[in-house]
Amino acid sequence: MEDEEMVHIIDLDCFEPAQWVNLLQSFSLQKKLKFQLRITGIHEKKEVLERMACILNNEAEKLDIGFQFNPIVSKVEDLDTDKLSVKTGLQRNRLTLNDFLENDSNNNNNSTPGFSPDSATSSPFFIMPPKMANFLTLLWSFFPKLLVVTEQEANHSGLKLMERIDEALHFYGAFFDCLESKIPRGSVERYQVEKIVFGQEIKNIVACEGLERTTRHEKLEKWIPRLEMAGFMKVDLSFSGMIQARKLLHNNNYDGYMVKEKNGYFFICWHDQPLYSVSSSSIASRMIYSG
Repeated sequence: MEDEEMVHIIDLDCFEPAQWVNLLQSFSLQKKLKFQLRITGIHEKKEVLERMACILNNEAEKLDIGFQFNPIVSKVEDLDTDKLSVKTGLQRNRLTLNDFLENDSNNNNNSTPGFSPDSATSSPFFIMPPKMANFLTLLWSFFPKLLVVTEQEANHSGLKLMERIDEALHFYGAFFDCLESKIPRGSVERYQVEKIVFGQEIKNIVACEGLERTTRHEKLEKWIPRLEMAGFMKVDLSFSGMIQARKLLHNNNYDGYMVKEKNGYFFICWHDQPLYSVSSSSIASRMIYSG
């Protein structure tokens, strides 16, 4: 990274500044790094990106780091890729993500009403749905030096209702235990998280079927082969990265949270219950998966 003139980070769900503030602080301690840092943040709410820009620009100015924040107000599926200002490996005209995803729309429209395909049966390790393949192909076309994926470590895409209820009970139960120990019950922030975020997700997982069920978290074990099929290869997360993550949790008084490492992947846990997986990959080949 010492030889880079520009490091460009694209955050597809940009709403939390803490990780980027920590990155800026880490870069400021490495005097050999002279590159310009650009973060492109994508979110559908303008006020969220304005808050991100204010916090990150102030931090970069305080640390005297060359920094640009490029906000893009958009849903990910409506994203105009030209606004990312990156060169891609595909010869193409102006595109949005919908252009990549629309090939799968006929398959969705022809699905049986009320039928909710189980990822374990309709999307086994060696099969990738066209919509997902097209999305990963688009990411591959940017030739990223590093792709970092953070995903809920739960399987909420099952066919059977009782399986989804059981998964949701253990997964969200851990979140509610965390909130109970950290945030007072009368807190507005806690109400918003429990009611608006978790409540809507649980309702969608349990009560909706077919195209209406949009919350379909899947575990890392299913993402690994999909990334490999799309032309990415695993990059082990470093031991120093794990130490830094644990230090952040400790400094913010996040007792009860743990960061565990397994086979080069990180798992963010509430006690022994995994909540999120973190993986990193890079380009493995020049072959584009066509779906």
